[in-house]
Amino acid sequence: MTGQKDMMRALLREHGRTYAAEAGIRLRDTPQPLYRTLVLAILLSARIRASIAVAAARALYDAGLRGPRPMADATWQQRVDALGEGGYRRYDERTATQLGDGARLLLDDFGGDLRTVRARADGDVDELRALLRRTPGLGPAGADIFLREVQDVWPEYAPFLDAKALQGADRLGLPESPAALTRLAGSASRATLAAALVRAALDQRVVDDCLARAG
Repeated sequence: MTGQKDMMRALLREHGRTYAAEAGIRLRDTPQPLYRTLVLAILLSARIRASIAVAAARALYDAGLRGPRPMADATWQQRVDALGEGGYRRYDERTATQLGDGARLLLDDFGGDLRTVRARADGDVDELRALLRRTPGLGPAGADIFLREVQDVWPEYAPFLDAKALQGADRLGLPESPAALTRLAGSASRATLAAALVRAALDQRVVDDCLARAG
């Protein structure tokens, strides 16, 4: 147990940062940061490096595409150009279309406010996943990314540690039970815990660093 505590301490200290925070999103239960996190989840769910997805999310923000209305009103080329500025070139054309379509769906069906999606799900994680997956470009992996990131502001879904997070726990020699992981993490943010575990799942260097520090 002492070894696992040291491992968890090293993981959270060195790699405990959510992807939303990395993208410059100050996550609160308000429309704009929730929407930006949804966009980030779409970008992260593609077969592309997380650093590029984060850079693309920042580039969209810098281009003024910060909410569903500006995203829907932008031209397809404006969205392509913003994604390209962030280095998101492999999927830029398809993603530009999906972001426009998704913004219009959010405006038409949910008044442009993801808190309406939360209210309709009413604490049912499967219903929330189903509602989120209506968004073009957001499949099962993307819905889980969104849930991992927002669980601190939507606490009825915490702790949310999906298969990718539990894969990271396994690689670090940590328990693969969400309850046991949250006990080890103590008062740490659940979203931070989930992101740190995912970083371990995706990057062997994170695992090696934590092993060295915990040893």
